[in-house]
Formats: sequence, C-alpha cells, structure tokens
Amino acid sequence: MKKTYVLFLVGFLFVAIQIKAQERFKDVVFNTVKSETFTYSDTLQLDFYSSKQDMLAKKPLLILVHGGGFSSGKRDNPMEKEFCREMAKRGYAVASMSYHLTRKGKSFGCDYSSEGKIETFDSVTNDILDATDFLIQKSKNLKFDSSQIVLVGSSAGAEAVLNTVYMPNSSKIKYAGVVSFAGALVSLEHLTKETAIPSVFFHGKKDNLVPYYIAPHHYCKPNQPGFLTLFGAKAITEKLQKLGASYLLATDPEGNHDWANLAYKFTDEIADFISNAIIHKEQITYNLQLASKK
Repeated sequence: MKKTYVLFLVGFLFVAIQIKAQERFKDVVFNTVKSETFTYSDTLQLDFYSSKQDMLAKKPLLILVHGGGFSSGKRDNPMEKEFCREMAKRGYAVASMSYHLTRKGKSFGCDYSSEGKIETFDSVTNDILDATDFLIQKSKNLKFDSSQIVLVGSSAGAEAVLNTVYMPNSSKIKYAGVVSFAGALVSLEHLTKETAIPSVFFHGKKDNLVPYYIAPHHYCKPNQPGFLTLFGAKAITEKLQKLGASYLLATDPEGNHDWANLAYKFTDEIADFISNAIIHKEQITYNLQLASKK
C-alpha cells in the first residue's frame, strides 16, 4: 500500500511539473476555441475568438486585419482563422475584422495616385478604430483588458495597422503593441518616444511590393501617379532602436512578399514577444533571420 502511494505521489508531481511548465500567453494552454460574429459598423463584421475553458476576466486582445491589396481578402480565410485559434489557445482574446474594400475591382498600383493610397490607408484606419471602440464597449462581457490591445496585420492590413498606430488620427485609443507581416509606414515623423510601442515585424528583403527598407510603394517610378515613399520594417526598427523601444525584426534575406502569409505560422515567436515585451513590459530588441518555408 505504501509503495502504491509513493508511485501515485511521484506521478502526481510529474503531472504538476508538466502543467507548470506550460506558460499562459506563450504556450498552448487550452484545446477548445469558440467564435462569435458581431456587426460593428453598418455591414462590417468581426469574428471574436476565445477559449471555452478560459475563465480569466481580463486578457490581452489581438485584433487581426487581413491582407488583399485593399481590394480582396476575408477575415475568415483559413490562414486567418488558424492564426486566431492558435493565439486563443494560448489565452488571448482575438478578433478578426472585415473592413471597407475601397479598391475592389480597381488598381492599387503605380497607376493609382499617391493621394488616393493615403486616403485608402486612412479609410481602413477609421474601420480599425471603429472596430476597436465597438470591442472596448463589450470588454467586460468579452473578458479582455482594454489597456492591452495589440493590432496585427498582413500586407495591406499591415500597412493599415502601422499607419493606425504611428500616424496621427482623432482617436484617443492607445494600443499596447503592433504586429506587421510585410507592412510599411507612410512617414517616420510621428514615430516618437511618446508614440513608440512594442512592435513585431516579419519581412522579406526582396519584397517587390512593400519595401523592406525605404523605397516607393510597388517600386513605382517618380513620374508615375502612384509614386509614394514608404518606410518598411528595417527603417521602422532603426527608429525604434534609437528611441529605446522594444521590437522583434524577423528578416528573410531571400524572401519576398510571401511573408505576408508565411508569418501566420510563427505564433510561438509572436506569442513569446507579446508576453515578454507587452504583458511583462521587458525591454527587448531582437533580430531573427528567417528562411522561406514554401
């Protein structure tokens, strides 16, 4: 009887150590995820993801903005859904939002004016702010912390979230962090000590649509209507480093715009950074070299 008790105790301690080793916000701690759809503005909707098992009343919220050149893409594409579910399993609240596709059936390339491109960024910023405000009003019921909201965007969505957090707007919403998959910023002028927030970037150096460093959008020529200089991941992180702000820069030396999609798989790295730099407020400057995973 005594021997059985000792074996049971050892087994119990082993299980307890395993459970303790799983850290919320970094590791998968839940295995079931539920989603609920809300209409946040006129016909625009968002899907809210959280674990059925999660009882925490205040958790960080990630808001995902899909890509698609401002003309296509959906909040509930397989990649977007999988990313949301994976982050919810780590204990985050996650929302994936639709926005006005103002360039649907139209060009967003070098034949579209630079002024029009900026207006497009601003339009999606307004939708992001509307979605955020809608969610904040429901924060108690949805069980998330409105002071820990992180924007995540891919391609066009990454351009939108970067310009939402680092360009002036009328909103008083203060985001806790931003994650960009192959995105860029219109200007570094408003990225200051006061506005800098922990930021994550995934980008290929050979991206021929959205520049990794400083170059025109779509590499348009100066005499084309769509000539608009953008500041990519490398330029933004150089500024963040000077300001003493936390960032993760994940670079593929041979990568192109595919990283707008490939980055969705890097939930471990993203969750680790958010936990350390945003939730626990550690100072982190980290450069990660990637290899394209086709």
